[in-house]
Amino acid sequence: MSDLTIGRGSNGAAVQSASDLYRAVWRWHFYAGLMVLPFMITLAVTGALYLFRDEIDAIVHSDLKAVEIAESVARASPSAMVTAAIAAYPGTAIKFTDPATPATSAEITVNTENRGKLAVYVNPYTGQVLGSLPDRGTIMWTIRYLHSLKYFGSFARALIEIAGGWSILLVGTGIYLWWPRRQTGGVLSVRGTPKRRVFWRDIHAVTGLFVGFFIVFLAITGMPWSGVWGAKVNEWANGNNFGYPAGVRVAVPMSDEHLDHVAKSSWSLEQAKIPQSAQHTHGAQPIGLDDAVAIFDRLGLHRGYAVNIPTSPAGVYTGSVYPDDLSRQRVVHLDQYSGQPLIDMSFADYGPLGKWLEWGINVHMGQEFGLANQLVLLAACVGIITLAVSAGVMWWKRRPAGSLGVPPMPADRRVFRGLIAILITGGVVFPLVGLSLAIMLALDWLYARISRPRPA
Repeated sequence: MSDLTIGRGSNGAAVQSASDLYRAVWRWHFYAGLMVLPFMITLAVTGALYLFRDEIDAIVHSDLKAVEIAESVARASPSAMVTAAIAAYPGTAIKFTDPATPATSAEITVNTENRGKLAVYVNPYTGQVLGSLPDRGTIMWTIRYLHSLKYFGSFARALIEIAGGWSILLVGTGIYLWWPRRQTGGVLSVRGTPKRRVFWRDIHAVTGLFVGFFIVFLAITGMPWSGVWGAKVNEWANGNNFGYPAGVRVAVPMSDEHLDHVAKSSWSLEQAKIPQSAQHTHGAQPIGLDDAVAIFDRLGLHRGYAVNIPTSPAGVYTGSVYPDDLSRQRVVHLDQYSGQPLIDMSFADYGPLGKWLEWGINVHMGQEFGLANQLVLLAACVGIITLAVSAGVMWWKRRPAGSLGVPPMPADRRVFRGLIAILITGGVVFPLVGLSLAIMLALDWLYARISRPRPA
């Protein structure tokens, strides 16, 4: 066709071009769904449960976590509670967790010889030991590890990064496929009945329209936990200051131990190193747990903070707390001999990137906006499960017998240039995502060659 040719011929070419683009997008929407839908179902179910972790743990473990308020009774000292915990479960106390509310128990982490680390729960009013669980052994810690795939090793954490990138691709291609093209239904309404494929197509499309934003948001805010991108960004953000945000005073002796290895920490502080007590060589006596707790109280740490107890002469008392209110996040390391704060930092000390990422993580976990945050994300999780189920039913109803049902390859392969551009962009920003896209592009090319009809 020459440049001067207009009319029906060019209209036909335009229609063919649009059809080829639609086929290419549909094909890669199918592949994206094939890659991430199993992950999305698992993440949606475990994520929905974890949104209500405090409420569920309080019910399931009420015999250990709940106590009757006795305002007229003087509370047992932290050291007395630690002594009671060790008497019941012999070992070394390594952490004391302050009761978060007047109606909750204290938690003492004891490193035992035969049973490993135990979380021992003590009534703060009576000093009575209520029982124990394996450290991080509550039902919600189990759900959290399932959600993060931590049970499946570091390779699985890399899959989170890949799934996150493909989820974004899934939403982008889904919006293109949803975009109205003269149809009267399936945009904001659902046609047909569950017996018909169009019903499931419309359920999928309409649900995806409303849930797509949340999928992208959750994918991006979940990236900090990924094995490659998350670790590198953390190192880039805090790598030149012993893992602390720039500007935090760290001109004190530092150990090689990381905060995340000894206590729950925020994402920004996973690689932060723990300082050392500097006065242990001068014959000074440790201040003790009771005095350390009193100092943390005077410093104003939010209730429910954890205190890591030093187990070596150079160790420090580390008080840390990460409540729903981001502004109250705080970590303080005390010299175990003088009681002086060696490092004292809070959310206000994070850099702009750290603050943005921590805010996203807080929303991701359903904490930032209270119950409304939990309910909105619960609805999003239900929507994600609906998307996955409707996609499966829709595929089952349209697939040819004995075939995987991959959408047809476009006649003009040049439409894949846009995909290659996405591959390059994804490879620069998220290396594992770019690598997975390249592998899928090669597999798609190989599949197309194998499945191509042979001439008679």
